[in-house]
Amino acid sequence: MSSIRYEKDADGVVTLLLDAPDQPVNTMNAAFQADLRAIVVRLEGEREHIRGVILTSAKRTFFAGGDLRALIAVRPEDAATFFHELEAMKACLRRIEKLGRPVVAAINGSALGGGLELALSCHARLCIDDPSIEIGFPEVTLGLLPGAGGVVKTVRLIGLQHALPYLSEGRRVAPAKAHEMGLIDGLARDRDDLLMRARAWIEAHPHPQQPWDDPKHRIPGGTPTNPAVAGMLPIAPAILQQQTRGNYPAPEAILAAAVEGAQVDFDTAMRIESRYMTRLATGQVAKNMIGTLFFQLNEVKAGKSRPADPPRWRSSRVGILGAGMMGAGIAWACANRGVPCVLKDVDLAKAEQGKAYSARLLAKRVEKGRTSVADADKVLAAITPTADAADLSNCDLVIEAVFENRDLKARVTREAEAVVGSDAIVASNTSTLPITGLAEASPRPERFIGLHFFSPVDRMQLVEIIKGRKTSADTLAKAYDFVLQIGKTPIVVNDSRGFYTSRVFGTFVNEGMALLGEGVPAAMVENAGWQIGMPVGPLAVLDEVSLKLADDVLHQELADLEREQHEHGHGHGHAHGHEHGHGHDHAHEHGHDHAHEHAKASDAAHGHRHAHKVKSRRVPESAVYVLEKMAHGFKRMGRAYGGGFYDYPQDGEKSLWSGLKVFERGGRAIPFDDVKDRMLYAQAIETVRCLDEGVLESTRDANIGAIFGWGFPAWTGGTAQFVNHVGVRAFAARARELAQRYGERFAPTASLIERAERGTPL
Repeated sequence: MSSIRYEKDADGVVTLLLDAPDQPVNTMNAAFQADLRAIVVRLEGEREHIRGVILTSAKRTFFAGGDLRALIAVRPEDAATFFHELEAMKACLRRIEKLGRPVVAAINGSALGGGLELALSCHARLCIDDPSIEIGFPEVTLGLLPGAGGVVKTVRLIGLQHALPYLSEGRRVAPAKAHEMGLIDGLARDRDDLLMRARAWIEAHPHPQQPWDDPKHRIPGGTPTNPAVAGMLPIAPAILQQQTRGNYPAPEAILAAAVEGAQVDFDTAMRIESRYMTRLATGQVAKNMIGTLFFQLNEVKAGKSRPADPPRWRSSRVGILGAGMMGAGIAWACANRGVPCVLKDVDLAKAEQGKAYSARLLAKRVEKGRTSVADADKVLAAITPTADAADLSNCDLVIEAVFENRDLKARVTREAEAVVGSDAIVASNTSTLPITGLAEASPRPERFIGLHFFSPVDRMQLVEIIKGRKTSADTLAKAYDFVLQIGKTPIVVNDSRGFYTSRVFGTFVNEGMALLGEGVPAAMVENAGWQIGMPVGPLAVLDEVSLKLADDVLHQELADLEREQHEHGHGHGHAHGHEHGHGHDHAHEHGHDHAHEHAKASDAAHGHRHAHKVKSRRVPESAVYVLEKMAHGFKRMGRAYGGGFYDYPQDGEKSLWSGLKVFERGGRAIPFDDVKDRMLYAQAIETVRCLDEGVLESTRDANIGAIFGWGFPAWTGGTAQFVNHVGVRAFAARARELAQRYGERFAPTASLIERAERGTPL
């Protein structure tokens, strides 16, 4: 028996020690299931000589859950086999429940998913009272449900009303909260106390049975026929639809399994749960979410995109140039993880204002009981505001976070380079400006890199690391380590205008404007964005970051293209591909303050626009028409300027501006499915271009960057995985169809066509 150690003492108490060999955690893989079946047979055979059983772990965690590698491999044609294997596993756990001897789960670490289901098969659950221990069912976050009895047993223990949000939202709670909820029966100080209490429970309960095996047991709060529950259930699907937008099957399956299971006997409820689990496990959405949000995310955290040779590194002190919203957010991210930082601005008052941002965040946490006053003071003490560049001298990393202005960035970079040590790294928090060009301001371009944070920094997990042409492997490795050090998620991209995240997200907002320009009602455009699972519609995004900035960037691009034609000769210029194309310089849904402030700074220079002789490489003509009309015709520049696509009344919610009706005149009818697909396909195809051009080096970074960077719908698994979700052949065919109807920007790339012919996924 390799994964479970069987130890019986002189009193007849058996301790089953979960200890999977050569694995950091215990999982419900095939080897464990085989061992568990053998253990159950032995327990039943020795029952007359057993007083009780304690189930605990030799690992730091109790049990990590199901075998996701096996789950992601389940195909639709494997449904019957999977169902029967799941039922066999549950039957094995059921034999533990009916052993006729007390079985106690002594939970010494986190029990998640299958680990908690294993514990629920015991007659009692005791746990060390450690706030770092997590108890919960996170399956829904991977497109699954707790399929080894978790739904059925949780409902029977704590009732439908309390179980549904716990199950359908994947909540994880500390042992004290789990005890309060009724999922844990007792708390212990440490491991010794835990085992002592487990023995005491065995002594006090020689003939236990599960609550659901007691004929007198009733589900807390009642079954769906109970008036209180019956009043809640009709609105539950509507709430679920609001949350999932119909894109996530798992929460719907959990609701169905819970409600249906509460109306039948225990064994029937367990079969119902197995059927829903089988449907999810054989579906594509679960495979998308497991592949990206578990395997690829763990690869990122393990440093898969990091150069292997440089040793691991930790920053001892970080300098931040610019105390605006982004700089203040980066200071918070450092200080909150115990990394001292110097926050510099042009005068001390502005730097102090930047530090005050962290003070406000901490005050809210103290008020909610999430941190103590002493800990809050410690975080604040880690931020040193200053106006003196000399204070940067002992920083080993300096992050510039000023406006998207090349000259300004160059000036502050030179100022920092003059005082830091020769080994220090200098990074630019830019969302669009090529790093190689910014590195020209540094005497050591090999130690210059891009660190693109997302706003608001305290909530956004992603950091896009951009390699310049001369950035060294050592610099990249240190930047990667720093991002992990402050608890963020890094992706690595190569240098180009807009990099990856800004460039691809730009196709979403540009497509929204294009659809509007083609006559699609604004409400349909926004609803399509919402229905596919984007955080907000494309027009709302543009309002937040300002149409003023979008217009500035568009005309800068057109001027650059005209200059290229002039320099290289009409029609004979170099093919720059997407160097200028598709860059989302103008709009980021999370509202980079440096972009917004740049928009304000360029107000005076806006003036009159002359007609350009070239067409944008990144903005469709119908989108250019909308942008020009909004910015110059209607003078509606966005939320910060009083209104854009939306009106913003002081005493009410925002609403679409009635003047947008003008764009509907003479427009052709576009099917709603085409509207939704154009938004999804535009982003996926641009991602493929980024992979083809070497901006991205892995689909892993593409998927993680899309979901964590701008909220690309997680049900797809990310922009690259969306191609696989559709199927590469079907995707290429649909892309051709969209290209024929709406423009060459949807045409599948040569690499996609080749993959479609071979049937090779991304």
